[in-house]
Amino acid sequence: MASTIQLVPEAEKRIDSLVERTGRSKDFFLGEIIKRGLEDVEDYYLAAEVLEGVRTSP
Repeated sequence: MASTIQLVPEAEKRIDSLVERTGRSKDFFLGEIIKRGLEDVEDYYLAAEVLEGVRTSP
């Protein structure tokens, strides 16, 4: 699935710097960023659900 995103200039510069330093593609880094960020978001929401369950249990 193709998607289009607009990056803020600072993020674009940082990714471009990684591309230059490592020789990996921008697509590689965007994929890594999304994968790791998605894992963090999933962990956050799971923790929030568990906390809510603890708060509401008798």
